Amino acid sequence: MVNFADGGGGAARAARRLHEALRAVGVDSRMRVRLKNGADPSVDAGTRLGALLRAGTGSVLVRLRWGGPAVARSANLLPSWWAQAINQSDADVVHLHWVGAETMSVEDIGRLRKPVVWTLHDMWAFCGTEHLADAGAHARWRRGYEHTDPPAGERGLDLDRLVWRRKRTAWRRPFLLVTPSRWLGECASASALLAGWEHRTIPNALDTSRFAPVDRAAARRALGLAADQPVLLFGGRHSDPNKGYDLLVAVLRELNRQESGRRAICLAFGEARPPAHDAGGAIRWLGRIGEDARLVSLYSAADVALVTSRLENFPQAATEAQACGCPVAAFSVGGVAETVAHGETGFLAAPFDAVALARGVAWLIGDAARHLALRARARERAERLWSPAVVTGAYLAAYAEAIAGSRGAI
Repeated sequence: MVNFADGGGGAARAARRLHEALRAVGVDSRMRVRLKNGADPSVDAGTRLGALLRAGTGSVLVRLRWGGPAVARSANLLPSWWAQAINQSDADVVHLHWVGAETMSVEDIGRLRKPVVWTLHDMWAFCGTEHLADAGAHARWRRGYEHTDPPAGERGLDLDRLVWRRKRTAWRRPFLLVTPSRWLGECASASALLAGWEHRTIPNALDTSRFAPVDRAAARRALGLAADQPVLLFGGRHSDPNKGYDLLVAVLRELNRQESGRRAICLAFGEARPPAHDAGGAIRWLGRIGEDARLVSLYSAADVALVTSRLENFPQAATEAQACGCPVAAFSVGGVAETVAHGETGFLAAPFDAVALARGVAWLIGDAARHLALRARARERAERLWSPAVVTGAYLAAYAEAIAGSRGAI
């Protein structure tokens, strides 16, 4: 397993959870990361200072272009020297995950000679430097980053085009791609860079024995919440425009206007510093939460989990919530529509209609018997689709396929 870190962001959690699930069924899995946060001896890393220096240098390099959308970017220009070590290891399969922030250089990825499975957690593999990009019909990643089509508002060096061309030159041997959502797989297949590469859709693994409902009344008492108060939950960094914190505020204001007699409170987590405003007292900011047990308690206490992102591949806040029996209200964008069964385990609204999403939340909490049924169906769906037994079986088949394909290519 190769990933930038073993914890922190969504991709890191997904990679580590799969690593743990594979080891639990007897697979000799090891992780190689730049930034190690835990103490697991099966996770190998260099120095923390080295990882931060590489990532910091990379963030400076991407500032050679400015303006345009505020999205995460990685140029992966710095030599990494990991390909040689991996090629000389006894690993049967190399499983790439999120390798941005200078985890491996573009060229080093192309130098891997072992069977490779690459799980895409965002759009970077087929874009330039962008981890999320416009998905419209005229997106640059669909056509191939021509020098005549820089995005409006961007200035400086067209680093996206340069990095895309480096990828095209370096990645001559197709890998087996895995995407947690069908939507991202369709994007990869429609891209100028990865069209023709084999891909499979396998969701992120979630330990449904760990993420499971706990006593709702006790969870609310621990949080100081009234038993009958409508409680919503939001997980995401308010400083990231893609997470849609501004849309969350709009939804809450509309919901409390519609439901003037039952004022809802929203518990929010994901960033240490609270936002500059509190949406009229409707949001209680809880800061960063890293412990699974505390997350489980929050999901169990909430009536609805809100996902207001502008674009997502496979939001784990939605899968974690459902595993804990908490319905999800979200905008139907990207892969979000695949994580929520509309009317069965949650509600999907048209992007980015805050009024419609507020009405959806009101529908989810408006009838006690219906809400109870939604909670039960959410839990059942999580166990059926995202449990480790289901996901590890699919990945073992993908590994076997990658090994067989590599032998056939020799």
